[in-house]
Amino acid sequence: MALTALVAMVRKDLQIFFGDRRALIMSFAAPIAIASFFGAIFPGGGGSGEPARIPLRVVDGDGSAIARAIVAGVQADGNLKATVSVETDARDAVRRGNATVAVIIPKGFGDAAGAAFFGGRDKPRLELLYDPSHGAELAMVRGILTEHVMRALAPPGFSLPYRVREEAVVARANAKYNGYAHSFAGMGVQFLLFAAVDLGIGILLERQRGLWKRLRSAPVSRHTLLAGKATSGTVIALLTLLVSFAFAMLVFGVRIEGSVLGFLAVAIACSLMAATFGLFLAALGNTPGATRGVAILATLLMVMLGGAWVPTFVFPAWLQQLTVVVPTRWAVDGFDGMTWRGLGLSAAVAPTLVLLGFAALFGALAVVRFRWEER
Repeated sequence: MALTALVAMVRKDLQIFFGDRRALIMSFAAPIAIASFFGAIFPGGGGSGEPARIPLRVVDGDGSAIARAIVAGVQADGNLKATVSVETDARDAVRRGNATVAVIIPKGFGDAAGAAFFGGRDKPRLELLYDPSHGAELAMVRGILTEHVMRALAPPGFSLPYRVREEAVVARANAKYNGYAHSFAGMGVQFLLFAAVDLGIGILLERQRGLWKRLRSAPVSRHTLLAGKATSGTVIALLTLLVSFAFAMLVFGVRIEGSVLGFLAVAIACSLMAATFGLFLAALGNTPGATRGVAILATLLMVMLGGAWVPTFVFPAWLQQLTVVVPTRWAVDGFDGMTWRGLGLSAAVAPTLVLLGFAALFGALAVVRFRWEER
């Protein structure tokens, strides 16, 4: 009896979901569109291998052979988009955001730098003008500039006493980083939680109309009623997640480089966590309007801290440690491990268990705190 009622409730929720064409299209289109945008701006997402070039202005106030060699070096560097200009134009370009850094080579720099390089005399000064919103790029330009200055000052025939071989290290051979894999994981998790908010608000609206009070009069336990909502929410969440990743695979070349079973385990656990989170919101909420604002704020915080928008490695060290208490962090890391990192099934165990633990916590709190009638 309980199983029949459970199946009937799940079927009813799925029919409602697929019956609303506008909501159905948005459920699939929104995460795909936003994930595509974020994937395009992450390194490695375009597939062309071309690095992002930093806009740079170079002011040669010296005109010496050394200064000309420095200018030629930065202009030829593939990491920079260098343009020679006068100082006033360079300052204006940085001020307006048209250039990230401007390098000013003062008069006499070549002679003074050469004397300092070989004779230990006073060192001349290069002036760097930079956009304060691009501190990371300033450090990169400083390092690149040092290389080209050293090359310009070195005697003929001099070369760096080493070569560099770069290797991208992932778990599986021939696996490549694809920025779309991370963006679709992050946006997929985000929209699962947004769907959970809608699930919770929908339950509150049904309670306002007295539906849940009438359902209690049916020969079905309250645990079965809540389990029905959780099951249908999990199925819908899993479906939207899989459709999003299928789009990423077909259009952007995302691949499950690791364990397919591990990927499915993380996806199912994440979908269940999202569905029970919706029940948890319904259990704690009073009115739909008041609950929606708090729920969206909580969702955005979890998504932001979980690395769904930007990878967590850009966070301060203390914040990286703190985010392990957020379920979205485990979901995103789990999907990253199973896709571009190419990790095996064992790497999916911890994220799956943690997500299931959060699902059990949210579900238990929902059962204990859920009110069947409007106060």
